[in-house]
Amino acid sequence: MKIFEAAWFYWALTVAAGLPVLIVILTELQRWLRRRGSYLARQVGLLRNYVAPLGALLLLLVNASGVPAHGTLVRILNTVFGFLVLVLLLSGLNAAVFVGAPQGSWRKRLPVIFLDVARFVLIGAGLAAILAYVWGVRVGGVFTALGVTSVVIGLMLQNSVGQIVSGLFMLFEQPFQIDDWLDTTTARGRIVEVNWRAVHIATGGGLRITPNAVLAATPFTNLSRPPGVYRLAIRTTFSDADAPDRVCAMLSRIANALPQLNSDSVPISEPVGGAEYCTTIGLTSPAEEAATRATFLRWIWYAARREGLHLDGADDDFSTDERVGDALQTVVKPVLRLNETDQQSLLSHARMVRYGAGEIVEYAGQVPAGMTFVVSGRVQLAAMGYDGSAVPVTTLDEGAFLGLTALTRQPNLASAYALDEVTALEIGREYIEHLVMRQPLLLQDFGHILEERQSKVRQRGNGESAGSGG
Repeated sequence: MKIFEAAWFYWALTVAAGLPVLIVILTELQRWLRRRGSYLARQVGLLRNYVAPLGALLLLLVNASGVPAHGTLVRILNTVFGFLVLVLLLSGLNAAVFVGAPQGSWRKRLPVIFLDVARFVLIGAGLAAILAYVWGVRVGGVFTALGVTSVVIGLMLQNSVGQIVSGLFMLFEQPFQIDDWLDTTTARGRIVEVNWRAVHIATGGGLRITPNAVLAATPFTNLSRPPGVYRLAIRTTFSDADAPDRVCAMLSRIANALPQLNSDSVPISEPVGGAEYCTTIGLTSPAEEAATRATFLRWIWYAARREGLHLDGADDDFSTDERVGDALQTVVKPVLRLNETDQQSLLSHARMVRYGAGEIVEYAGQVPAGMTFVVSGRVQLAAMGYDGSAVPVTTLDEGAFLGLTALTRQPNLASAYALDEVTALEIGREYIEHLVMRQPLLLQDFGHILEERQSKVRQRGNGESAGSGG
């Protein structure tokens, strides 16, 4: 039969059989991508619903029905088909490469301006191909006209264009990335966006928009490079009478206990002249600078007064006989079962101290020099967990005490933290021993309390690696 010899028959048969099969395959592929949470599912849906049916229609019109390829209807359909393919390519490239990119990867850090340039190039190439192959336009002449026009516009706007070009060269060099911290002449903060015109820097007081040309023409510091080695320098002033080695030891000890400290960094404190000291603290990110500075300055205020040092030349008169006497009467007397003679004898051997919120009252591995009685505030005992984190054991309120291991000369294997500002009374080991040895029942009670705390620490902490806070 002549129908089997006609070329249009095979084209019609191919489209009639192939289109349903292709749609079924694309449908199953889209469902599979959705189950996996892939961002390409939307592009597969565009290919199934629009590109494939329109392509099949074009094949039927041109090859099966014999409609001329240069006809207006076919050209319009080809133009729509070309636009759909262009949209599919742009969205597919964006979904495959950039959407869902892992945090910190080069795809996530790539400035938006480079994506805009790539899209512009693809759109220009696609439009040129549609005009040339569908409508028969000589795009060479169009590009020539555009080139001449660009030269004229460039001469008219050479200052503005020069700034844009200088900004583009800076971005191609990539001296910074998204989420890096910059210190410029006008702003200091974290980069949240980079576009054609400017860099958006999030500062503590808002969002600072800095033109690319300004950054290209002025020096700036990238605080995030190299990563993980940002160092914060804090200057403090003490009295000339304070021994420099004591001051440096206290500053370094407080800095080493900061929660923001980089685990691979060791704080360094040194005198810089004029009773000033500089403490250098390694941080993982400049974002932690404000919190680190505030915590460090707050903690050394308390630590300097406990150790008899004079921060900013100030004296501490907190530990008065009246305060010590009140603490002995209300807190220490019920615990140690003191009489009036004992209280009077301890009056000159006890002192009032204060700790800031979050500060370490007793360190793990430390042999206490005496007992500490909580007058006000709360102290938390914490053991070291299997993962290295602090695991809360118990909370000590007003009237509780620390430092029982001072009597047994054993180190603390759990730390004690001040949950808020803590006022405490400290009494040296030798004076506590003198009182306790005269009261066997009191010594026995202390042994039970110490054993109970050790049991709690072993249950919460790391067994043999953790112990009592005393």
